[in-house]
Amino acid sequence: MDKGKNVEVTMLETKDEADKGKGVTWAVPLSADSTKASPIQNQRWRKGVAITDFVLRLGAIGAALGSTVTMGTNEEQLQFFTQFLQFHAQWTQFPMFQFFVIANGVVSGYVILTLPFSYVCIVRPHAVAPRLLLITCDIVMMGLITIAASSAAAIVYVGHNGSQHANWMAFCQGFTNFCQTASQAVVTSFVAVVFFMCLVSLSSLALKRN
Repeated sequence: MDKGKNVEVTMLETKDEADKGKGVTWAVPLSADSTKASPIQNQRWRKGVAITDFVLRLGAIGAALGSTVTMGTNEEQLQFFTQFLQFHAQWTQFPMFQFFVIANGVVSGYVILTLPFSYVCIVRPHAVAPRLLLITCDIVMMGLITIAASSAAAIVYVGHNGSQHANWMAFCQGFTNFCQTASQAVVTSFVAVVFFMCLVSLSSLALKRN
């Protein structure tokens, strides 16, 4: 009887060991599937970042080009008493506005030229060289358009409020349309700055994940 019990005990132990062995064999393919899924997800993430980069560049083109055209066509004439006595305000009369138009025009052309490089990043999400080139040039252009927008904003502020300490009059009281158009161009330029900030942040994140 004792021998029979021992045989039953050993048979149960072998079944338990077999069940444990089956559990171990089933764990191997699960870990293999999880390791295969991560590269696919990583590639999808990189491609999504590249597509977002391309869309942001289209937005930056619209904002920078819009501010260039808005300020570059900004002028107003005021007539007093007769048509021979006129006061004329134009963006070319302000050096800061001239710098604003040139800087935004340069930035617009730059972003247009970077579209093929951004498309390469979509086709080849793991490419590092195009992404590194884009982030370096984006930082330079972001600084340029920030300086241009800030300098133009200072002139617009003085035009609206003047300066009592410097005895500067607020000329926007007369040239209302001219100052409103200049303000719209400055706001649009700052929108382009926001687009560039997003581009630099996105490129930095993409390079960090490489």
